[in-house]
Amino acid sequence: MNRFFHYIQLKFIKNTTGIKDPDDAALLLRYKSTGSLDALGMLYNRYMHLVYGVCLNYFKEEEASKDAVMQIFEELVLKLKIHEVQNFKSWLHVLTRNHCLMALRKLAKNNTVSIDDTFVENTDFVHLDIDETKETQLTIMEKCMETLTEEQRKSVDLFYLQEKCYKEVAEITGFELVKVKSYIQNGKRNLKICIEKNSSE
Repeated sequence: MNRFFHYIQLKFIKNTTGIKDPDDAALLLRYKSTGSLDALGMLYNRYMHLVYGVCLNYFKEEEASKDAVMQIFEELVLKLKIHEVQNFKSWLHVLTRNHCLMALRKLAKNNTVSIDDTFVENTDFVHLDIDETKETQLTIMEKCMETLTEEQRKSVDLFYLQEKCYKEVAEITGFELVKVKSYIQNGKRNLKICIEKNSSE
């Protein structure tokens, strides 16, 4: 892990060439086609501080969070070769959360959570809270996402997993705002029914 930490921090911490950096999509394509760690390191460096922030929020310890940042980079080396990623920042956020959750589950194997605790609401946004969800429940949730209509799936993914607001979901999908709210509400209900059904089997 130390070699990756040294590699990223020293090589990509600042662009001093005066040349505009490639965008995320270009760096992803370069890495997938050539396996260049330079491209991957440059891409990861853009969001490494965000990854560290998420890890610190979960682990509450600086050293554990730094270790996780490096472990996640090592995961990227393999996973980006087999996954098609459209929005790297959002995908990386989900990957980081899942990494932290898996690590915490290993420390507390008896953690459980009810289906009702899967979704946590506040006054502005509705976020998907999977802090204590078992790995099997994550798998079930992914399968249940596939059972939703295309409109519900897109809206739920953007709203819960990518944490977009109603207006942003409408702008990205082209759906009417009132329909977005309906898709999210019905999608959430259908997800809950599907998860409860599959969890009881």
